Amino acid sequence: MPLSFLTADRVSDPAVDHSPLPYDDRDLWRRPYRPGPWRVGSAALLLLLAAFVLLASVAIALTGTPSGAGTVIGFALIVIAGALRLLRMGVWVSARGLRRVGFFYTSTSPWKRIVSVRTVQQPVRWLGLPRTVQGQALVLVEAGRGPEDMQPLLTTHGADFLARPEAFDRAADMVEAWAAEYRRR
Repeated sequence: MPLSFLTADRVSDPAVDHSPLPYDDRDLWRRPYRPGPWRVGSAALLLLLAAFVLLASVAIALTGTPSGAGTVIGFALIVIAGALRLLRMGVWVSARGLRRVGFFYTSTSPWKRIVSVRTVQQPVRWLGLPRTVQGQALVLVEAGRGPEDMQPLLTTHGADFLARPEAFDRAADMVEAWAAEYRRR
């Protein structure tokens, strides 16, 4: 008798019901993939830096002026906010639309305006830097916008999917499935 709750391949178990859970609210914004190791590692390093800065602010508060300690604490809070925003970046979906969260911006496209979401081969930026390499990108085509306005939602060389092509394929399939389901409504 196999113990399906202890295996990693529960998906292949025919006894498991794959219907949505009763508390699964499709109106909540959710990321259809996990943040990648580059994104999580960068945020962890920023939080480590913030911990050292907070430790320095305690030393400054004990030996120096309170205003100097307040300035250093303010810097630490900015670093912590940056790390949390870095973790929040990505593509989010809900029944209302598709949301792109960047470091300094957030834009939401309702499903009614979306013409298609598709994977294309094109030059993509490596880890968001100016250097481009050949890769795959998941692009969003909106009504009333030309092909020059198509910005990639996800890329194979981004912080979430670098050296993880299977994870990119799964995430692209999930976003495409959400788009196919809600564009019909």
